[in-house]
Amino acid sequence: MKKRYFILCSVLLTFLPIVAQVSEEQHQPKVGLVLSGGGAKGFAHIGVLKVMDSLGLKVDYIAGTSMGAIIGSLYASGYSGAQLEKMFEAQNFDELINDKFPRGSKSFYERENAEKYAVTLPFDKLKISLPSALSRGQNVYNLLYQLMMPVNQNKDFSKLPIPFFCMATDVETGESLLLDKGNLAEAVTASAALPSLFQPVIINGRILVDGGVTNNYPVQELRDKGMDVIIGVDVQDALKDREALKSAPDILLQINNFRTINSMKSKLVLTDVYIKPDISDYSVVSFDKGTDIIANGELAARNQLTELNNLKTKQHHIKKQAHLTVFDSLTIKNVDIKGNSKYTRSYLLGKLKLKGEEKIAYSDFRRGINSLIATNNFDAFRYHLTPTDQGTKFNLVGEVTESEITTFLRLGIHFDELYKSAILANITKKKLLFNNDIASLDIILGDNSRYNFDYFIDKGYYISLGAKSSYNQFHKSISPSLALEEDSSLLVGVNKLDAEVADLTNQVYLQTIFQKDFALRLGGEHRRFKITSETIIEDELEDEITFDNTNYFSVYGNLIYDDFDNAHFPKSGFYVNADFHLYLNATGFNTDFDGFSIAKADFGYAFSFNDKLALKTEANGGFKIGSKSTNTLDFAFGGYGANFLSNFYSFYGYDFISIIGNSFVKSTFTLDYEFHKGHHILGAANFANIDDDLFETGQFFSSPDYTGYALGYSLETFIGPLEGKFSYSPDTGDSYWYFNLGFWF
Repeated sequence: MKKRYFILCSVLLTFLPIVAQVSEEQHQPKVGLVLSGGGAKGFAHIGVLKVMDSLGLKVDYIAGTSMGAIIGSLYASGYSGAQLEKMFEAQNFDELINDKFPRGSKSFYERENAEKYAVTLPFDKLKISLPSALSRGQNVYNLLYQLMMPVNQNKDFSKLPIPFFCMATDVETGESLLLDKGNLAEAVTASAALPSLFQPVIINGRILVDGGVTNNYPVQELRDKGMDVIIGVDVQDALKDREALKSAPDILLQINNFRTINSMKSKLVLTDVYIKPDISDYSVVSFDKGTDIIANGELAARNQLTELNNLKTKQHHIKKQAHLTVFDSLTIKNVDIKGNSKYTRSYLLGKLKLKGEEKIAYSDFRRGINSLIATNNFDAFRYHLTPTDQGTKFNLVGEVTESEITTFLRLGIHFDELYKSAILANITKKKLLFNNDIASLDIILGDNSRYNFDYFIDKGYYISLGAKSSYNQFHKSISPSLALEEDSSLLVGVNKLDAEVADLTNQVYLQTIFQKDFALRLGGEHRRFKITSETIIEDELEDEITFDNTNYFSVYGNLIYDDFDNAHFPKSGFYVNADFHLYLNATGFNTDFDGFSIAKADFGYAFSFNDKLALKTEANGGFKIGSKSTNTLDFAFGGYGANFLSNFYSFYGYDFISIIGNSFVKSTFTLDYEFHKGHHILGAANFANIDDDLFETGQFFSSPDYTGYALGYSLETFIGPLEGKFSYSPDTGDSYWYFNLGFWF
């Protein structure tokens, strides 16, 4: 009997701790976390998560909508609150939300032609319409997919390190959808697709927009997952009083908030720990206030420390999540893209910049995707990276959505001291003759009417074909050396020539891309250059006199490299433009023409000292080879502006076209201090040696013959820079003001 009693006691002593542990785990409450939508105000979620992490509080399920879905999905993937804070602080939300692709992502054609328009509108069947949204959301998808790479092979969101789901809205039916399977990055992008800001996301044939339209706080759905305790973080707007309702947008936002605020009355009773950060001073687009919003979320969570600590005491045997690292490189073995009917596979691969099985930085992979989307030929590119059996290599499986809009109306406005006032109307037509071509016509009306026409058949890394035609004209007092020979008797007593200058240039060329970033062009050019004047020698000249009206024919080569991050205010990057023209023949006015060549090169380099101060350095040089019989195509310097006539250059401290020579070396240093976003103080200095046969005499090594300085202010606006610059040259003691409004065209 004693023996049996001893055995029974031994068994009980052995299994009681196990039973107690099982019982304890069974009674451990399941904790759910619901994160509401709220745009930039959703940064407060990060502050709450940081506090929960500091307590070691375990979350069993996460539900989110819109920004709550973005932050919730990343936390469910394994990132900590502190990691999320660093990630979001590092983001440029202006580029992220507005799909502003880096210049390096655009083709050379796009860079040359797209940086001069203030407004772009779809123009179909002679009707102007508005785009479906301001952004395609591609940058958001790209970022989320990269961050979610460690868990992207998991198509069931309940199998994530923390189970997760998010809400979206079917825009056709108005139905609220719970998304818990599929492509995580795509589902979250749909949940955050705020109407009018982001275009809808198509998943399984359904057109989805922001889940906040129908369910911005999915607490009931989370409770249905078997959660015992719900922690809710609410960053939705409260109703405003009459003092705050001063404008139509304020009133419309208030009306839109009626539904969500009323629905919260029933949802609050389902929330056990309710955290409501005080973020009334911020809006859904206060992305530049992220640090303050996170701090407010942290403060709101600390106000609930008692409830959170009580919950923590009921949790045991919590397994700490592994620290996630972001993928920074990958190797793509195979590429499978669907959805393209009008664009060839080689065209897509050329834009993606994928040339076979090679290890690339993830940033280069994203740059290739941006290059594809930046063509504006596609509304979206959704992709998956599936690992191969080698583990470190991936197959890229993607689907493009080709844009149905192929015609655009673009508008611009501009003023400068040379071309004066002008308005621009542009028609751009894609797929005019072929699937991968683009045609663009600028009509510029104003004090000096002009036009630009471009046609380009884009073959990427293969041989592309282009054609250009442009007409530029202006009326200005210029150096007579551009129009007259040095020994001309008409030069006596003439310092300035009041002249009309007109240039018609037509080009056809072949282009190839190599080393991913260089463009080489070879082509032929016809140029009709005309200079006339009515006032050269007073009392002796009554009618207009012509100094040149000649058709020049040449062949040329052009090598371009450009990775400036910004065309107007670069803070990083390098630029090269080397050009060689061989002039073969001329007809018309210039009867003494003898063949010659002009070679020139422009170099630029920009770097930043910090986030506000940058330096742009430029070096230019050029010379003529062969006959000196034609001087109207020599290099001309002075003033400030874009170089529309091939051999005309800016030079601070001198008036437009006041220095002439057939050879030159020039350097410019521009210090850019962006003291507030979009506001720039610019200080510049330029130095040059300009003369005839400069390289033959060796004078380009001497101290500069021409110097000039400038100080100015520039404001970035949607129509382009608004600039005012004061310039001075110690050589002459002269000073000039230069004013410019809008993009150059």
